[in-house]
Amino acid sequence: MDSPLVRRMHAFPHHYTVTRLHHSLSVAYVAFLAVRKLGGEARATARGGLLHDLFLYDRREAGRPIGAHTVAHPQLALRNAERHFDLTPLEREIILAHMFPLGLCPPRHLESLAVCVADKLCAAYECVGALASPALADRVAKITFRAKGVFL
Repeated sequence: MDSPLVRRMHAFPHHYTVTRLHHSLSVAYVAFLAVRKLGGEARATARGGLLHDLFLYDRREAGRPIGAHTVAHPQLALRNAERHFDLTPLEREIILAHMFPLGLCPPRHLESLAVCVADKLCAAYECVGALASPALADRVAKITFRAKGVFL
């Protein structure tokens, strides 16, 4: 969270009123709680979850990288994360596998599966919540921000 690169994700919309940083924090926190409860590597899960969408463009705008966003963005996020952070092999897998089954890399560990599932749950909640009430996604994001110290 101290990284200016990670904080830049706040500038990019992700799911309706939720920024990419809010989404990534939610995914990291949900996956962290599940993995900690199941006895896995919670720290790697939180780090991978936080960095899983570290691509710095708005996917809805012209000028974004060419190709299928679903397939390309995990690789872009990994490339960005590797440039700025020391990642473990597990954290790399978490980032690459988070889009499965739409992406190319299947989750092979509990931690990458947890982030993959948390990503879908949080995205669904953010989209449905935003459609039901624009303020709901913002409230979820604020709760997540308050809880961020739990996993960092």
